Amino acid sequence: MQKSSQDWQPLELESSGHPHKHGPDLGSRRLGLAVIINMLLTLAQLFGGILAGSLSLIADALHNFSDAIAILIALIARKIGQKASHPGMSYGYKRAEVLGTFINAATLLLVGVYLIYEALQRFWSPQPVDGMLVFWLAGLALIIDIGTAMLTHSAGAKDNMNIRAAFIHNVSDAMASVAVLVAGGLIILYQWYWVDLLVTVLISAYVIYHGALLLVESGRILMQQAPAGLAPELLQEQLAARPEVARVESMHLWRLDEKQNVLTVVVYLEPGLDGELPLVQQRLRRWLSRRTLGAEITLECRFA
Repeated sequence: MQKSSQDWQPLELESSGHPHKHGPDLGSRRLGLAVIINMLLTLAQLFGGILAGSLSLIADALHNFSDAIAILIALIARKIGQKASHPGMSYGYKRAEVLGTFINAATLLLVGVYLIYEALQRFWSPQPVDGMLVFWLAGLALIIDIGTAMLTHSAGAKDNMNIRAAFIHNVSDAMASVAVLVAGGLIILYQWYWVDLLVTVLISAYVIYHGALLLVESGRILMQQAPAGLAPELLQEQLAARPEVARVESMHLWRLDEKQNVLTVVVYLEPGLDGELPLVQQRLRRWLSRRTLGAEITLECRFA
């Protein structure tokens, strides 16, 4: 049966939100402050690690540098993600935050692999380490890491995957600073220089593990995978089984970002529903919304 443009009407799309103007962005200011603090700490640890001959301190400095870059990416992505949509970018810039998280995760993995490589190199060519300098710098780093972790957490780590990525950077670096602090104490007391290498490997393993988790999560969103727990095939089968539906075509369900799902679908209706089309559209949309966790839905209805 040949269809004309008058055989169907798309349901009007309701936006899940509208841009609003806010006052000064306190969360962004906190992220900016965290970047500055982490950059200064990185310089202190880097020079201190070189002077002390400590690979674990240098590793912690590199980890801190990755923290600063992660928070900077989170800040930039946060700003871009808040831009309003326009005809050329109809879904807005929400994916910028997901892309930022992907970059953060890749950075974590690269830093982790590099640190393991450096630890293996040092294992074959051991060097003496100034435990006292390591101890005091690690203590200072721990205090700063806790402070910057609190800043990023208060900036929205619970509700934002990108800021959560930056928060994980800070927490992991605080844990790394504790390990370096312990290593410095053991070097002072027992001259156990091998502990410096062990701590480096532990830091790297932690970095790689969390980096991989973030990379997979953000990668799935960028690849437009269906939301976890939702089965598009089952949804299409259930929709096609409804009495007013003849068949379903071109169903696509994916995640726009960590919060918003998107569904587009073409539904062919049974004959004789011309006069009830608006009511049928609304009924189907409500039915779909309940089964897609409130997805933003584009529903196109045609007649079989």
